[in-house]
Amino acid sequence: MTTTVEPTAEVRRLIELATANFPALGTGVTDIAEVRAFLAARPAPPPSGIEVAHVADEDADGVRVRVYDPTDGAAETPVVVFAHGGGFCVCGLDSHDGFCRAMAVRTGAVVVSVDYRLAPEHPFPAAPDDCWTALRWTARRYAGRRIAVAGDSAGGNLAAVMALTALDRGGPELVCQALYYPMLDPQRRGDSHRRHARGYFLTADHLRWYWDCYLPRPADRTDPYAAPLHRADLSGLPPAQLVTAGLDPLCDDAWAYAHALAGAGVDVTLAHLPGMFHGFLSMAGALPRALTARTEAFAALRRALHG
Repeated sequence: MTTTVEPTAEVRRLIELATANFPALGTGVTDIAEVRAFLAARPAPPPSGIEVAHVADEDADGVRVRVYDPTDGAAETPVVVFAHGGGFCVCGLDSHDGFCRAMAVRTGAVVVSVDYRLAPEHPFPAAPDDCWTALRWTARRYAGRRIAVAGDSAGGNLAAVMALTALDRGGPELVCQALYYPMLDPQRRGDSHRRHARGYFLTADHLRWYWDCYLPRPADRTDPYAAPLHRADLSGLPPAQLVTAGLDPLCDDAWAYAHALAGAGVDVTLAHLPGMFHGFLSMAGALPRALTARTEAFAALRRALHG
Protein backbone atom coordinates (compact mmCIF):
# COMPACT_ATOMS: atom_id res chain seq x y z
CA MET A 1 0.00 0.00 0.00
CA THR A 2 1.30 3.45 -0.89
CA THR A 3 1.24 6.40 1.49
CA THR A 4 -0.29 9.80 0.81
CA VAL A 5 1.84 12.86 0.10
CA GLU A 6 -0.30 15.96 -0.30
CA PRO A 7 0.08 17.96 -3.53
CA THR A 8 2.04 21.18 -3.77
CA ALA A 9 0.15 24.40 -4.34
CA GLU A 10 1.05 24.24 -8.05
CA VAL A 11 -0.29 20.69 -8.38
CA ARG A 12 -3.38 21.55 -6.35
CA ARG A 13 -4.20 24.39 -8.76
CA LEU A 14 -3.96 21.98 -11.70
CA ILE A 15 -6.19 19.46 -9.94
CA GLU A 16 -8.80 22.16 -9.35
CA LEU A 17 -8.58 23.34 -12.96
CA ALA A 18 -8.89 19.80 -14.35
CA THR A 19 -11.85 19.10 -12.07
CA ALA A 20 -13.65 22.28 -13.10
CA ASN A 21 -13.27 21.34 -16.77
CA PHE A 22 -14.52 17.78 -16.43
CA PRO A 23 -18.09 16.49 -16.06
CA ALA A 24 -19.35 15.07 -12.76
CA LEU A 25 -19.44 11.51 -14.09
CA GLY A 26 -21.66 9.05 -12.28
CA THR A 27 -23.42 11.72 -10.23
CA GLY A 28 -24.37 14.94 -12.02
CA VAL A 29 -23.84 13.52 -15.50
CA THR A 30 -24.56 9.94 -16.54
CA ASP A 31 -25.67 10.17 -20.18
CA ILE A 32 -22.80 9.50 -22.60
CA ALA A 33 -24.06 12.04 -25.15
CA GLU A 34 -24.11 14.73 -22.48
CA VAL A 35 -20.63 13.73 -21.32
CA ARG A 36 -19.19 13.98 -24.82
CA ALA A 37 -21.00 17.27 -25.49
CA PHE A 38 -19.50 18.71 -22.29
CA LEU A 39 -16.01 17.66 -23.33
CA ALA A 40 -16.45 18.88 -26.91
CA ALA A 41 -17.49 22.32 -25.65
CA ARG A 42 -14.24 22.86 -23.79
CA PRO A 43 -11.66 25.19 -25.38
CA ALA A 44 -9.28 23.24 -27.58
CA PRO A 45 -5.82 22.79 -26.04
CA PRO A 46 -3.01 24.65 -27.76
CA PRO A 47 -1.06 22.68 -30.38
CA SER A 48 1.78 20.67 -28.89
CA GLY A 49 4.27 22.21 -31.30
CA ILE A 50 6.01 18.83 -31.57
CA GLU A 51 6.94 18.17 -35.18
CA VAL A 52 6.91 14.56 -36.41
CA ALA A 53 8.28 13.70 -39.83
CA HIS A 54 5.18 11.84 -40.98
CA VAL A 55 1.70 11.60 -39.44
CA ALA A 56 -1.22 9.89 -41.18
CA ASP A 57 -4.53 8.23 -40.36
CA GLU A 58 -4.74 4.74 -41.79
CA ASP A 59 -7.03 1.72 -41.88
CA ALA A 60 -5.71 -1.24 -39.91
CA ASP A 61 -7.96 -4.07 -41.06
CA GLY A 62 -11.07 -2.04 -40.28
CA VAL A 63 -9.71 -0.20 -37.23
CA ARG A 64 -8.69 3.42 -37.63
CA VAL A 65 -5.18 4.20 -36.45
CA ARG A 66 -2.95 7.26 -36.54
CA VAL A 67 0.65 6.51 -37.40
CA TYR A 68 3.43 8.81 -36.18
CA ASP A 69 6.77 8.11 -37.86
CA PRO A 70 9.62 10.32 -36.61
CA THR A 71 11.97 8.97 -39.30
CA ASP A 72 9.59 9.20 -42.29
CA GLY A 73 10.02 5.60 -43.33
CA ALA A 74 13.47 4.57 -42.13
CA ALA A 75 13.87 0.80 -42.07
CA GLU A 76 14.13 -1.08 -38.77
CA THR A 77 12.59 1.73 -36.72
CA PRO A 78 10.90 0.08 -33.69
CA VAL A 79 7.17 0.44 -33.17
CA VAL A 80 4.80 1.19 -30.26
CA VAL A 81 1.11 0.32 -30.44
CA PHE A 82 -0.58 2.89 -28.19
CA ALA A 83 -4.05 2.81 -26.60
CA HIS A 84 -5.42 6.11 -25.28
CA GLY A 85 -7.08 6.64 -21.93
CA GLY A 86 -10.58 7.95 -21.23
CA GLY A 87 -12.25 5.28 -19.14
CA PHE A 88 -13.09 3.22 -22.26
CA CYS A 89 -15.79 5.83 -22.96
CA VAL A 90 -14.26 9.13 -24.06
CA CYS A 91 -11.14 10.61 -25.71
CA GLY A 92 -9.58 9.44 -28.96
CA LEU A 93 -6.83 10.10 -31.46
CA ASP A 94 -7.03 13.89 -31.17
CA SER A 95 -7.07 14.04 -27.36
CA HIS A 96 -3.77 12.14 -27.23
CA ASP A 97 -2.16 13.59 -30.35
CA GLY A 98 0.39 15.66 -28.45
CA PHE A 99 1.21 12.74 -26.16
CA CYS A 100 1.81 10.43 -29.15
CA ARG A 101 3.92 13.04 -30.93
CA ALA A 102 6.12 13.35 -27.86
CA MET A 103 6.34 9.57 -27.56
CA ALA A 104 7.39 9.16 -31.18
CA VAL A 105 10.07 11.85 -30.98
CA ARG A 106 11.42 10.86 -27.55
CA THR A 107 11.50 7.11 -28.23
CA GLY A 108 12.62 7.29 -31.86
CA ALA A 109 9.84 4.84 -32.66
CA VAL A 110 6.84 4.69 -34.94
CA VAL A 111 3.73 5.13 -32.77
CA VAL A 112 0.50 3.49 -33.91
CA SER A 113 -2.34 5.10 -31.95
CA VAL A 114 -5.54 3.01 -31.95
CA ASP A 115 -8.98 4.58 -32.39
CA TYR A 116 -10.78 1.70 -30.68
CA ARG A 117 -14.56 1.58 -30.28
CA LEU A 118 -15.91 3.21 -27.13
CA ALA A 119 -18.38 2.13 -24.46
CA PRO A 120 -21.23 2.15 -23.64
CA GLU A 121 -22.23 1.77 -27.30
CA HIS A 122 -19.48 -0.81 -27.71
CA PRO A 123 -18.82 -2.55 -24.38
CA PHE A 124 -16.18 -5.21 -23.70
CA PRO A 125 -14.70 -6.90 -25.68
CA ALA A 126 -14.91 -4.33 -28.51
CA ALA A 127 -11.94 -2.22 -27.32
CA PRO A 128 -9.48 -5.09 -26.76
CA ASP A 129 -10.62 -6.72 -30.00
CA ASP A 130 -9.82 -3.51 -31.90
CA CYS A 131 -6.45 -3.14 -30.19
CA TRP A 132 -5.59 -6.77 -31.00
CA THR A 133 -6.53 -6.18 -34.65
CA ALA A 134 -4.29 -3.10 -34.72
CA LEU A 135 -1.42 -4.99 -33.09
CA ARG A 136 -1.60 -7.83 -35.63
CA TRP A 137 -1.77 -5.28 -38.48
CA THR A 138 1.27 -3.52 -37.05
CA ALA A 139 3.22 -6.77 -36.75
CA ARG A 140 2.56 -7.53 -40.43
CA ARG A 141 3.28 -4.04 -41.70
CA TYR A 142 6.46 -3.69 -39.67
CA ALA A 143 7.58 -7.31 -39.81
CA GLY A 144 10.93 -7.95 -38.16
CA ARG A 145 10.91 -4.81 -36.06
CA ARG A 146 10.91 -4.56 -32.28
CA ILE A 147 7.37 -3.88 -31.03
CA ALA A 148 6.07 -2.60 -27.69
CA VAL A 149 2.61 -1.78 -26.42
CA ALA A 150 1.73 1.24 -24.29
CA GLY A 151 -1.27 3.03 -22.88
CA ASP A 152 -2.47 5.42 -20.19
CA SER A 153 -5.37 4.80 -17.78
CA ALA A 154 -7.95 2.68 -19.66
CA GLY A 155 -5.35 2.45 -22.39
CA GLY A 156 -2.98 0.97 -19.84
CA ASN A 157 -5.54 -1.77 -19.32
CA LEU A 158 -5.71 -2.35 -23.08
CA ALA A 159 -1.92 -2.40 -23.41
CA ALA A 160 -1.72 -5.03 -20.66
CA VAL A 161 -4.45 -7.03 -22.41
CA MET A 162 -2.59 -6.81 -25.73
CA ALA A 163 0.45 -8.30 -23.99
CA LEU A 164 -1.66 -11.07 -22.46
CA THR A 165 -3.34 -11.85 -25.77
CA ALA A 166 -0.05 -11.93 -27.68
CA LEU A 167 1.33 -14.38 -25.11
CA ASP A 168 -1.75 -16.58 -25.24
CA ARG A 169 -1.91 -16.63 -29.05
CA GLY A 170 1.76 -17.15 -29.77
CA GLY A 171 2.80 -13.70 -30.83
CA PRO A 172 3.67 -11.17 -31.95
CA GLU A 173 6.63 -11.04 -29.60
CA LEU A 174 6.76 -7.82 -27.60
CA VAL A 175 9.82 -6.19 -26.08
CA CYS A 176 7.92 -4.10 -23.52
CA GLN A 177 4.53 -3.15 -22.08
CA ALA A 178 4.44 0.45 -20.83
CA LEU A 179 1.50 0.97 -18.49
CA TYR A 180 0.88 4.53 -17.31
CA TYR A 181 -1.45 4.66 -14.26
CA PRO A 182 -3.50 1.76 -15.70
CA MET A 183 -7.09 0.74 -14.87
CA LEU A 184 -6.71 -2.93 -13.97
CA ASP A 185 -9.46 -4.05 -11.59
CA PRO A 186 -13.18 -3.24 -11.93
CA GLN A 187 -13.70 -4.50 -8.39
CA ARG A 188 -11.48 -1.63 -7.18
CA ARG A 189 -9.98 -3.59 -4.32
CA GLY A 190 -6.89 -1.45 -3.72
CA ASP A 191 -6.99 0.74 -0.63
CA SER A 192 -6.10 3.83 -2.69
CA HIS A 193 -9.64 3.68 -4.10
CA ARG A 194 -10.85 4.64 -0.63
CA ARG A 195 -8.00 6.98 0.36
CA HIS A 196 -8.31 9.00 -2.83
CA ALA A 197 -11.99 8.51 -3.63
CA ARG A 198 -12.42 12.22 -4.30
CA GLY A 199 -10.51 15.47 -4.22
CA TYR A 200 -7.73 14.56 -6.67
CA PHE A 201 -9.48 14.87 -10.08
CA LEU A 202 -10.25 11.19 -10.82
CA THR A 203 -12.90 10.03 -8.36
CA ALA A 204 -14.56 6.82 -7.22
CA ASP A 205 -17.75 7.98 -8.94
CA HIS A 206 -15.91 8.41 -12.24
CA LEU A 207 -14.41 4.93 -12.02
CA ARG A 208 -17.68 3.27 -11.08
CA TRP A 209 -19.38 4.91 -14.06
CA TYR A 210 -16.57 3.98 -16.46
CA TRP A 211 -16.55 0.34 -15.40
CA ASP A 212 -20.36 0.10 -15.51
CA CYS A 213 -20.34 1.40 -19.08
CA TYR A 214 -17.53 -0.89 -20.18
CA LEU A 215 -18.58 -4.05 -18.34
CA PRO A 216 -22.40 -4.20 -18.13
CA ARG A 217 -22.26 -7.99 -17.70
CA PRO A 218 -21.14 -8.94 -14.15
CA ALA A 219 -19.38 -12.08 -15.40
CA ASP A 220 -16.90 -9.95 -17.35
CA ARG A 221 -15.55 -8.29 -14.21
CA THR A 222 -13.17 -11.14 -13.48
CA ASP A 223 -12.23 -11.88 -17.09
CA PRO A 224 -8.46 -11.24 -17.31
CA TYR A 225 -8.93 -9.66 -20.75
CA ALA A 226 -11.11 -7.04 -19.04
CA ALA A 227 -9.43 -7.09 -15.62
CA PRO A 228 -5.73 -8.03 -15.94
CA LEU A 229 -5.27 -7.98 -12.17
CA HIS A 230 -7.41 -11.14 -12.07
CA ARG A 231 -4.99 -13.08 -14.29
CA ALA A 232 -3.71 -16.08 -12.32
CA ASP A 233 -0.50 -16.74 -14.30
CA LEU A 234 1.55 -13.80 -15.55
CA SER A 235 4.70 -15.75 -16.40
CA GLY A 236 6.12 -15.28 -19.87
CA LEU A 237 4.92 -11.70 -20.33
CA PRO A 238 7.26 -9.04 -21.74
CA PRO A 239 9.09 -6.63 -19.42
CA ALA A 240 6.78 -4.05 -17.89
CA GLN A 241 7.29 -0.36 -17.21
CA LEU A 242 4.70 1.20 -14.90
CA VAL A 243 4.21 4.82 -13.90
CA THR A 244 1.98 5.57 -10.91
CA ALA A 245 0.75 8.71 -9.16
CA GLY A 246 0.52 8.86 -5.39
CA LEU A 247 -2.87 10.61 -5.35
CA ASP A 248 -4.47 8.33 -7.93
CA PRO A 249 -7.27 5.97 -6.84
CA LEU A 250 -5.73 3.42 -9.24
CA CYS A 251 -2.30 3.54 -7.63
CA ASP A 252 -2.53 0.45 -5.41
CA ASP A 253 -3.97 -1.67 -8.24
CA ALA A 254 -0.95 -0.83 -10.40
CA TRP A 255 1.40 -1.66 -7.54
CA ALA A 256 -0.37 -4.97 -7.02
CA TYR A 257 0.02 -5.78 -10.72
CA ALA A 258 3.70 -4.83 -10.64
CA HIS A 259 4.19 -7.11 -7.63
CA ALA A 260 2.33 -9.98 -9.32
CA LEU A 261 4.36 -9.55 -12.52
CA ALA A 262 7.63 -9.56 -10.61
CA GLY A 263 6.50 -12.62 -8.67
CA ALA A 264 5.94 -14.39 -11.99
CA GLY A 265 9.49 -13.64 -13.11
CA VAL A 266 8.67 -10.67 -15.33
CA ASP A 267 11.19 -7.80 -15.38
CA VAL A 268 9.38 -4.79 -13.88
CA THR A 269 10.35 -1.15 -13.45
CA LEU A 270 8.07 1.13 -11.45
CA ALA A 271 8.28 4.91 -11.41
CA HIS A 272 6.14 6.29 -8.59
CA LEU A 273 5.46 9.99 -8.13
CA PRO A 274 4.05 10.88 -4.70
CA GLY A 275 1.92 14.00 -4.63
CA MET A 276 0.89 13.63 -8.28
CA PHE A 277 -2.56 12.83 -9.65
CA HIS A 278 -4.12 10.67 -12.36
CA GLY A 279 -3.40 11.88 -15.88
CA PHE A 280 -0.46 14.09 -14.95
CA LEU A 281 1.76 12.85 -17.81
CA SER A 282 -0.58 14.58 -20.25
CA MET A 283 -0.02 17.92 -18.47
CA ALA A 284 3.67 18.22 -19.27
CA GLY A 285 3.10 21.63 -20.83
CA ALA A 286 1.76 23.06 -17.57
CA LEU A 287 3.80 21.21 -14.96
CA PRO A 288 7.61 20.92 -15.10
CA ARG A 289 7.59 17.84 -12.85
CA ALA A 290 5.19 16.12 -15.25
CA LEU A 291 7.45 16.99 -18.18
CA THR A 292 10.43 15.48 -16.37
CA ALA A 293 8.49 12.33 -15.51
CA ARG A 294 7.23 11.93 -19.08
CA THR A 295 10.71 12.45 -20.49
CA GLU A 296 12.06 9.76 -18.15
CA ALA A 297 9.23 7.36 -19.00
CA PHE A 298 9.81 7.76 -22.72
CA ALA A 299 13.56 7.36 -22.22
CA ALA A 300 12.97 4.04 -20.48
CA LEU A 301 10.68 2.93 -23.30
CA ARG A 302 13.32 4.00 -25.84
CA ARG A 303 15.92 1.80 -24.14
CA ALA A 304 13.58 -1.19 -24.32
CA LEU A 305 12.70 -0.54 -27.95
CA HIS A 306 16.26 -0.09 -29.17
CA GLY A 307 17.67 -2.98 -27.17
